[in-house]
Amino acid sequence: MKVFYKNKSLQENLIKINRSTSIGFVPTMGALHKGHLSLIKKAKAENKIIVVSIFVNPTQFDKKEDLSNYPRTLEKDLTLLKTVNCEVVFVPSVDEIYNGRTIASHFNFDGLEFQMEGKHRKGHFDGVGTIVKRLFEIVKPHKAYFGEKDFQQLQIIKKLVEQHTIPIQVIGYEIFRENDGLAMSSRNVRLTELQRKEASFIYKILKKAKVKFKEISISEVVKWVENEFEKNDVLDLEYFEIANIKNLKSAKRKRKNSTYRGFIAAFAGNIRLIDNIALN
Repeated sequence: MKVFYKNKSLQENLIKINRSTSIGFVPTMGALHKGHLSLIKKAKAENKIIVVSIFVNPTQFDKKEDLSNYPRTLEKDLTLLKTVNCEVVFVPSVDEIYNGRTIASHFNFDGLEFQMEGKHRKGHFDGVGTIVKRLFEIVKPHKAYFGEKDFQQLQIIKKLVEQHTIPIQVIGYEIFRENDGLAMSSRNVRLTELQRKEASFIYKILKKAKVKFKEISISEVVKWVENEFEKNDVLDLEYFEIANIKNLKSAKRKRKNSTYRGFIAAFAGNIRLIDNIALN
C-alpha cells in the first residue's frame, strides 16, 4: 500500500499506470468503519487499482464545532485499509487541496442543493461540490463510489459529473448498517452509551414509515413520524421528508410512476445523524 500526501507525487504514480487499467476511487473523510470497507471491496471487485482519499473537508461543515469534533484516526484508518489490500491512499493537507485559500466554489445543481440537507446546512453542498470536483481532477478515476446514506450528496455528485462533463462513472452503494439497523457513520463513535442504544430508533421508524406509506397519505406519514419522535427523550427530530428521487423535492401527494424515499435527520445531543429509505 502506497500513501501519498502531495498531489504531484500521487499523479506521478498514477500516470505510470496504463490508462486502460480501470481506476476506482473511494473518497472518505477518514474515521473508517465497516461501511467504508464494504464500499472499497465493491470498488476492488470492479477495478484493477483502488485509490482511497482521507480528507476532512472544512468547507462542507456549516458549524465550526462539528469540524473540530470530527473524529480523526489516520493511523487506525491506514491499518484498516491494509486489511482490504488497498493499493493507493491519498492523504492531502488542507493547503494541498485549497492552495492556501480555503473557500468553496459556488455551484448550481438545478435545485438539488436547496432540498433537505441544503435547507439546514447553509453552503454544505458548495463545499461538497468543491472537494469532489478537486479530487476528481487530481485522481482522474474511471469510477467513483459513494454510499447511499448520503443519498442527496450522491445525486448531487452525479449532477456535478453531468454538468461539467467529467468522464467518471459515479456509483452508489447500499447503506451499511449495524446489527440493530443504525446506519454506519464516523460520527457514531461520539455517541454516549445511551445515545447509541437509542439511535437504532431512527431506522425502526423509517421501516414503519415505509409500511405506512403504502396505506396512508404522505402528510399522514410525516405527521406520524413527527409524533413518534416527540415521545423520544433522547433524539430530537430535525426533519423527516418524503421526496421524489429525481428532483429531491418534498412530495405532497403520491403520483403514479414516481419513486420516493424517506429522508431523516435527528440529533442525539449535538451529534447529527441522517438516514433514508426507499419507500416504493
